[in-house]
This record gives sequence, structure tokens and C-alpha cells, in this order.
Amino acid sequence: MTSPLLARHGAVAATGPDAGVAWHYGDPVAEARALQRGGAVVDQSHLGVVTVTGPDRLSWLHSITSQKLDTLAPRTSTETLVLSAHGHIEHAAGVVDDGETTWLITEGTHAATLAGWLDSMRFMLRVEVADVSADWAALGEPVDAEGAEGEPVTWRDPWPRTLPGGTTYGLSDAEHPAHGRAWRLVLVPRAGLAAAVAEREATGWALAGTWAAESLRVEAWRPRLAREVDHRSIPHELDWLRTAVHLEKGCYRGQETVARVHNLGRPPRRVVMLHLDGSGHVLPEAGAEVRLAADEKVVGVVTSAARHHELGPVALAVVKRSVPVDAELVVPSEGGPVAAAQEEIVSGEGLSPDRPAARGPLTPGLKRGPQLSF
Repeated sequence: MTSPLLARHGAVAATGPDAGVAWHYGDPVAEARALQRGGAVVDQSHLGVVTVTGPDRLSWLHSITSQKLDTLAPRTSTETLVLSAHGHIEHAAGVVDDGETTWLITEGTHAATLAGWLDSMRFMLRVEVADVSADWAALGEPVDAEGAEGEPVTWRDPWPRTLPGGTTYGLSDAEHPAHGRAWRLVLVPRAGLAAAVAEREATGWALAGTWAAESLRVEAWRPRLAREVDHRSIPHELDWLRTAVHLEKGCYRGQETVARVHNLGRPPRRVVMLHLDGSGHVLPEAGAEVRLAADEKVVGVVTSAARHHELGPVALAVVKRSVPVDAELVVPSEGGPVAAAQEEIVSGEGLSPDRPAARGPLTPGLKRGPQLSF
């Protein structure tokens, strides 16, 4: 679906998973600055919206996804993952319940598939699933507040706060560079999208594109399903146990892998932030290889790349956990190799601070904390 806001003067269309909305409206640096200081709105109408209704909706979602949802209070935001039997990430969704309906906000390209999978899991339970992406559109706002009763459905992004039952594979909440981050998605009728934006512009807010939003997401180390996730991704690699996984809840598909890696193993890969050499004015594409500068050995892949208005060219990348945290990296591009300095997100040790202590001596020949491969 193409947003009507793409008809704005100066609008440049985004591509890839953000197709359908504007990349920017002519001045991405000014848009990013306005967004950072809390004075801009972002068209996120390319995202998908799935609803679940019925009296069993929360207990049912609780039983089949990674987050504790059975006691979710109305207008309290969280997020959850759908994992494969082997613990690989298949879907991710922001979750908020309004007291009658549970709203799941996900990538637009995943909404129909997520709704189809949920529908296949209903069995005899009193739930109904619908992909309502054609009826509802999301607006992104730099506001740190839940929606109140009587207000539009609002999902407040919990990142990077460690939610109850979660854990970190990187910095603590207080040390995290995104500490205090404000971001939420407000759902409006799709037919009223332009009017909702106009209301915000009337208060002095600017309209920003995905260039600005994505650059601040990368700065915040915030993982995204359409970017950081591939067919092998497990939550630990992306530090996603902070907000999307409850380690103390009951059984769900993929839980065994989540628990095994947390309790006994180490994730085979880790997400890093790359500070890229901007002298060549070349920004690598998502999917570009990450190599060791010393011998050009491929050790990972760029997942998101952006031009930040203060940091310059930056990227998120997923690399092998064994790559030294101080290793010099390069990213090949059309203009030649781009030097990349890594900033550690997920610990190179691959351990959570609340990993259970080993009990008793190990059998000779075994090592604590084996690296698990998937």
C-alpha cells in the first residue's frame, strides 16, 4: 500500500522493507534533528497490523509466543516473538491490548503470514484473528507514554528497558546508549492518515521520513525483524531477550533453545554497531559482507546501514561471536572497501549476567558454556 503522504512536495520514496512510505521529504538531516528533539512524526503506514479478539486471546498468545501475555493489562505495551521449533525467529510483533482486542504490530511483509499462522493455531479456542493492515495505519512519535483510555490504540516501544522475565546480553539498562529512548506507534484509521499528520504539524511538528527514523533506530541498537533477522537468528544474538522473551514462563515453541543457550551455551553470532569511514561518501547496502581487515575473511553481514546526522555513516551487522571485539573490519562496496570500527552490543563472551551458575564438577573432557551452532 502506498501512503498518500508520498504525494507531498519533495517526498522521496523509500525502498526495501520500507517501500510505500517516504524515505525523506527533501531535508533528511533537519528531519532527523527534529525527530531527535521530540518534534516530528514519521509515517509508518507500511507496517502491518493484526488483531486477535475473543475471551481466550491473551492466554492463547501467551502459550504460543515468547512473552508472558496471560496477565497483560490493558494499554500496557510489550513485544513478543514467534520462534521455530529450533528457536529461530520467525515473527516479531509489538503487542498492546485495549481490553477487548489484542493488537499486534509487525512488518508489513509479515502481517499476512503472521495472521495465517495464528489462524492455523486456533484449534477450539475462543479467538478470532484478522489482518487489518488495510484499515489501520501507524504513525511513529518520539513520545515516551502509553495510550490512555479513550485515546487511539498506542504501542509504546519498551526498548531498551529490560522487561520482567527478560535479561541482557549487553550493557545494563542504565548504561545503554538508548536509555530513556522515547518512541511509540499510534494507530489511526488509514483513511484518516493525512489528517492525523496534519493535526501534529499544526502543533509545530515536522514530518520526517524513514531515513531519520532508521538512523535513530541504528543508534539505539534496536533490532528489527525485516533487517537484523535471517533464517538462523536466535534472540540472544540480537540482545532481544531484553524486551521480547520471558525466561520464566511456561512452554512454547522454541523455548528449549532459548533456555539451553541462556543456561548452558553461547549464541554463535552477535550483533554489533559499525562506525563506517565516511570519507568515500559510500554507504554499504544491507546484505554487504563484513570482513576482517587483516585477511579479508568474511565474518558477518551488514543488516542495516544509515547516515546519522551526528555520528555519520553507521550500521548494524551480525558477526561471528568469535570475532575479537577490537578487530578491525572492512565492508566491501562499489566504491571500494569501507573501514568499519565495531562497537560491542552483545557481549563477545556471549553470556548473560544472570546465567545460572554451574552445579558441581563436570565430566572430564567437557567444558563449561559450549558454543551452540544452528
